[in-house]
Amino acid sequence: MFTGIVEELGEVTAVENLGDSSRFRLRGAAVTQGAQHGDSIAVNGVCLTVVEHEDDWFTADVMAETLERSSLGALAVGSRVNLERPMAVGARLGGHIVQGHVDGTGTVLERKPSENWEIVKVSLPADLSRYVVEKGSITVDGISLTVVDAGPDYFTVSLIPTTLTLTTLGHKQAGDPVNLEVDVIAKYVERLLGDRGASQGADR
Repeated sequence: MFTGIVEELGEVTAVENLGDSSRFRLRGAAVTQGAQHGDSIAVNGVCLTVVEHEDDWFTADVMAETLERSSLGALAVGSRVNLERPMAVGARLGGHIVQGHVDGTGTVLERKPSENWEIVKVSLPADLSRYVVEKGSITVDGISLTVVDAGPDYFTVSLIPTTLTLTTLGHKQAGDPVNLEVDVIAKYVERLLGDRGASQGADR
């Protein structure tokens, strides 16, 4: 489990095409500290498994489905990525519960700079819009953010200077894809209420 608090802005240093998958080599001195083979590291919000690692880099294999269903398929050598290690038991939950399982992708629609922050508008797939509410949480490229405005096919977030400086959202432009993970609690509530309704209907 992750929290959506990005630890490090890393970089893709190599991409190897393995046919039905790709192997990425990523630079990240902070997240590789104490890393072991088989550990999980979130890359732009996607939970990946460490294959090899050294002092400041690690490799991870990405299956074809993940490449197709996330923005990782668009990564190339030199691409910057958000990196986060899993939350340690007993640590503070600084963002919200993030699984590292991307629900879909959106596209940066526009950016509106202000004096001390920036509003970013992102497209929202129709099947995810019911999980996104004003003042709720959403994960964008692995970053835990608070929704400012939620529309039927978009949402906006307000980015503080720290987020703009230390994450990929400081560099994304209109038209760039981003990974989205909605709040898992909303999905559980929907499922439980749906099951409850079906059960009540069967009892009548």
